[in-house]
Amino acid sequence: MADLVRVQLARIVKNDLTDKQLIYLKEIDGDRQFPIIIGFFEATNIDLRVTHAERPPRPLTHDLIVGVAQSLGAKVDSVVITNFQDDIFYAVLRLLRNGETIDVDARPSDAIAVAASFRPILPIWVAQEVFDRFSQ
Repeated sequence: MADLVRVQLARIVKNDLTDKQLIYLKEIDGDRQFPIIIGFFEATNIDLRVTHAERPPRPLTHDLIVGVAQSLGAKVDSVVITNFQDDIFYAVLRLLRNGETIDVDARPSDAIAVAASFRPILPIWVAQEVFDRFSQ
């Protein structure tokens, strides 16, 4: 895979007047940020996990994903935002099982919500080409 930039979740900008929310990913070894527009549900879920708010009594979709992976003997390892094409960001949720890396196609917002389910938050990577194109 191409060179990757390690990022961390910097901030979530929620706007109750629209379903388009923003998250900013900041490079670990620098000051540039990378914005992604996400849906209200994903922004709320990520925010709940980051602020350590009480979780709902039953698993949400992102909890289900983690549970399925673990039930199948896989470890959720990281998120990689891989591409931008036709105005859409692409990502994979990277799993490890029996020494094998399994990349599962995912929306970046869903993959980041899964990453935020863990303490500490799982590593998030962005392809260098994509990061350079959209970073501020």
